[in-house]
Amino acid sequence: MKQLIMSIVLLLYTIGSFGQIQVQNLLLENLSNPIGLDAAKPRFSWQITSDKRNIKQTAFEIQVKIGKKNVWSSGKVLSESSLFNNYQGAALQSNTRYTWQVKVWDNQGNISEWNNGHFHTALLSSAEWKAKWISSGIASDTVNGIVPMFRKTFDASKKIVSATAFVTARGLYEAQINGKRIGDAFLTPGWTSYNKHLQYQTYDVTSLLAIGKNAIGVLLGSGWYRTRLAWVNQKNIYGKETALLFQLAIKYADGTEETVISDNSWKVAESHIRYSEIYDGEIQDARQYQNNWAVASFDDSSWKNAKETNFPSHYLNAAINEPIKKHETFKPIKVLTSPKGETILDFGQNLVGWVKFTASGQAGDVIKLYHVEMLDKKGVPYFENLRSAKAQATYTLSGKGTETFEPNFTFFGFRYVKVEGLKNKINPVDFTAIALYSDMRATGSFECSNPLVNQLQKNIQWGQKGNFLDVPTDCPQRDERLGWTGDAEVFSRTAAFNFNVNQFFAKWLKDVIADQYDNGAVPYVIPDVLKSSGFGSPSGAAGWSDASIIIPYNMYVVYGDQQLIEKQYSSMKAYLDYMRGVAKNDLWNTGFQFADWLSFRVDDSKEAIGQRSAVTDNYLVAQCFYAYNVGIMIKTAYLLNKNEEAKEYENLLERIRKAFQKEYMTASGRLISETQTAYILALQFDMLPEAIRPIAVERLENNIKSYGYHLTTGFLGTPFLNSVLTRFGKNDVAYKLLLQETYPSWLYPIKAHGATTIWERWDSMKPDSTFQDPGMTSFNHYAYGAVGDWMYRTVAGIDTKEAEGAGYKASIVKPQIGGGLTFAKASLKTPYGVLASSWKIENGVFTLAVEVPANTQTTVYFPASSASEIAESGVNISNITTNQGDIYTTIGSGKYVFTLPVSSLVKAKE
Repeated sequence: MKQLIMSIVLLLYTIGSFGQIQVQNLLLENLSNPIGLDAAKPRFSWQITSDKRNIKQTAFEIQVKIGKKNVWSSGKVLSESSLFNNYQGAALQSNTRYTWQVKVWDNQGNISEWNNGHFHTALLSSAEWKAKWISSGIASDTVNGIVPMFRKTFDASKKIVSATAFVTARGLYEAQINGKRIGDAFLTPGWTSYNKHLQYQTYDVTSLLAIGKNAIGVLLGSGWYRTRLAWVNQKNIYGKETALLFQLAIKYADGTEETVISDNSWKVAESHIRYSEIYDGEIQDARQYQNNWAVASFDDSSWKNAKETNFPSHYLNAAINEPIKKHETFKPIKVLTSPKGETILDFGQNLVGWVKFTASGQAGDVIKLYHVEMLDKKGVPYFENLRSAKAQATYTLSGKGTETFEPNFTFFGFRYVKVEGLKNKINPVDFTAIALYSDMRATGSFECSNPLVNQLQKNIQWGQKGNFLDVPTDCPQRDERLGWTGDAEVFSRTAAFNFNVNQFFAKWLKDVIADQYDNGAVPYVIPDVLKSSGFGSPSGAAGWSDASIIIPYNMYVVYGDQQLIEKQYSSMKAYLDYMRGVAKNDLWNTGFQFADWLSFRVDDSKEAIGQRSAVTDNYLVAQCFYAYNVGIMIKTAYLLNKNEEAKEYENLLERIRKAFQKEYMTASGRLISETQTAYILALQFDMLPEAIRPIAVERLENNIKSYGYHLTTGFLGTPFLNSVLTRFGKNDVAYKLLLQETYPSWLYPIKAHGATTIWERWDSMKPDSTFQDPGMTSFNHYAYGAVGDWMYRTVAGIDTKEAEGAGYKASIVKPQIGGGLTFAKASLKTPYGVLASSWKIENGVFTLAVEVPANTQTTVYFPASSASEIAESGVNISNITTNQGDIYTTIGSGKYVFTLPVSSLVKAKE
């Protein structure tokens, strides 16, 4: 009996110990259950959850299997590491499904249960590509011509165990098997520097095949490959001829295998898509649609054979980033009639994607959709800011009842759609706007007591969604839509709060390396489609080309992914060497510079706020960014154990600062450019002697006051504006700028014009409701949304301790109240789990709720003048440190609620 009782107690203890800790969110190379993985030694990551506090992982074990066969076991590894743990088993096999499982031990004697994931490898050697590149050979298949269809029939006469398709294109593809779409990605294979770096997608298509006769069908659009790109009307940048590469690997139950490949046995014909182009849109003629063209029973005897081409395959790699997918949908909130009698649908949100609709009519009826972001003050669609982009979708009806239409190989930036050609009264229910963007996981949320600031946060997120279509673009509507490096650089940290962009940028940074010039300079846009336009040249521009250094390091700080900077380091160093080469005596004062792009000018608006433009010397800006880059290279070199290089860079940084002071600063601390941006950058990057910095802060504040507490910064000054003010004790000024509602400010577009995205200019629409220069007036341009970084890090107070625990292994919660806000809250899905901060002022009490993920710790800073009245869950806490005015405590994982009387808060200036 005693033995039985002991056994029960032991069983209950074991069950209890397993219940205390769980493993979740298993990732491999930052992807959940990926299919198409070509990493030789993929990295395993997971998160730990527990309802207990102060949980730390002490050990883990990983097992990898094929079926029931063990491939590798790590054994019990004594380590806190739950991110990026390398596979160390035998070489992985191509096109193979693996399962993996992990369990962990914690510091409180608990053991988790196993949690399982899986992954499917891609083709691990280019020699395994048996497929041939094929083109249509159709004379009208040109950049401004038709979209071809490809098809192939084959027999699968035995029971199928698995079938995997590997697909890419020089162009864009949509594929089907037996009339059913392969996957749910769009605009595949995405946009890369096609002639140097091309990704392919891997699909599990087992469920699409049938025993017997099967058919593959593929549409092949021009896409970014040969469509005209940039305002210089370049066409066929990567080639005149699109091509398809398709390989299908089938495994049968009897152990045999079969491969179906693209070759000249495939058949081709013109499709119903008569024209498809990124900027101008798409033309479809439903009368020419061939029903069931992608099923096995279709008669393709009139189709021609495809043409094999000699395009290379050696630089193909499996896609490492999330593809573009469909996301939110919107129904029209209004049907408007313009003064010209035009019928206009208002979808209520400026978005990127297209409109899907149903219609009926006679054969030959033509329906046109025109996409615009804004209406003018009379209610007329504003097309001018599209420049030469037509942004149209044109559909010819077949007359066969109710028909459904949507584009295939284009996208639009729009809120409003003008509809022409419908003979019946428009029914808004028939129209749906669909948002397209890269399938990044949403990670961050922010909210406060000011509804305009909440709308600003939404606008920042929608600006990111609309411009993160495989490449971080500047704008999604006009004849541009390019991967501008400067826009991506200034926004990258904010982007990483809103969404998980680790893989998004990792893929794009491959093209930074691919397109980097031999002299180390980095193009202004990536992929570099300006190289042959006359605008691109083998030179770098401060704040733009620096993306090659700044973004990799930002991604390391946010995700703790050291491999990314290891891969980028040679590129980072090459660009730094370029800067060193063009600088004279450590002063970068040569060459073209964008400088503080689109800063305030007095003629920007009839209701200008001052009589002086905020023009910052180009080379002053360049020198500050030179120092910024060197500062990052110091940290990166030390991180990668390149200590001698780090010391060399430390000496360089000191010389750069001295050169700045000699060239751009008077003895009293006045800068040659009396602008907000000049003082912001000089303070942000410690370009001034410490004794001079208080004087510079005063000059900055006086400048802001002289403009009536309005900002005047451009692309390079704006991201650092509020953070500099906060750092130097001017948080009250930072809040005044955030909450400013008149032009120029972040809230002006929202308050005055109901903006739903971030604008390119502070006054893209002026206070009198006229428009800025249509040559450069985008209403979806995320650069100024970089203030989101300050909102997360200062208003809500969430940050990572860069030196102690990149990836939020060690974090900070340090909210700084102000602006009359009564609450603010933010949460972030870090690599370890949710880190959250929520504060409110209510009934004379300041409450701060904090959530810390397992296997991490955070330091909580209190905006208090005294530590004596700080309580946690109603109990005064003793483990509080007071140091140089900061009051803080360090806590482990768990949920906490701190309180203190409002009377003991640090009195914020208002």
